[in-house]
Amino acid sequence: MPTSSASTTDSAKSASGGVQSLERAFDLLERMADAGGEVGLSELSASSGLPLPTIHRLMRTLVACGYVRQQSNRRYALGPRLIRLGESASRLLGTWARPYLARLVEETGETANMALLDGDEIVYVAQVPSKHSMRMFTEVGRRVLPHSTGVGKALLAGTPDGEVRALLARTGMPAATEKTITTPDGFLAALEDVRRLGYALDDNEQEIGVRCLAVSVPNSPTSAAISISGPAGRVTEAATEKIVPVLQQVAVELSEALASSTPTA
Repeated sequence: MPTSSASTTDSAKSASGGVQSLERAFDLLERMADAGGEVGLSELSASSGLPLPTIHRLMRTLVACGYVRQQSNRRYALGPRLIRLGESASRLLGTWARPYLARLVEETGETANMALLDGDEIVYVAQVPSKHSMRMFTEVGRRVLPHSTGVGKALLAGTPDGEVRALLARTGMPAATEKTITTPDGFLAALEDVRRLGYALDDNEQEIGVRCLAVSVPNSPTSAAISISGPAGRVTEAATEKIVPVLQQVAVELSEALASSTPTA
């Protein structure tokens, strides 16, 4: 039997110098995530441009490793082994972000946070507390619904309206306070404000007496946002004008740091 050649099999090097089969496998996983976590082989073939036999071979390997599972309807879903990887990556992302959050605290005086969009929820992955005796505290790992938070608005501002409406239909829009936005139209109007202004505001919507300013981290490997939160008496409109440029600059610098953390060789 002839041995396979590295130049003619899926283990061949790609144009970027990587292993082609690995690049293809991770591309399929990301396409599955973009599609909501469950897809059929024909959908993957249409979106990736790869032939069905190649996709089937890659998916069979991913299923054997536990990173993908085949459903009873013959469709494929992201597997449970990815959860451990995601949790570890989230912790590392929070660790990498902490110096940037510390800078936010130094320059704004308020508590700084980093949050990710995980499915339909917001999860806080890092925080550096304010040095004020009266300060905000959000437990790392806490999950909240996006409609009542500044980070939620920042993370969803770039999402098509139809997808936002679908998310809100799944989660509901319970009121955390009397100022929480509780209608899809109201939330979409708030997202339009985020796009227009370049930042998101939680004005007593998650907790009375607390205001939060948030921006997304551009080109982040996963949807991420950073924010500051503090008493409404300190996070005033005048303070907002000074804080937002700092938030935006730190978000850009964090984005660049995350991009440069990937070796090019």
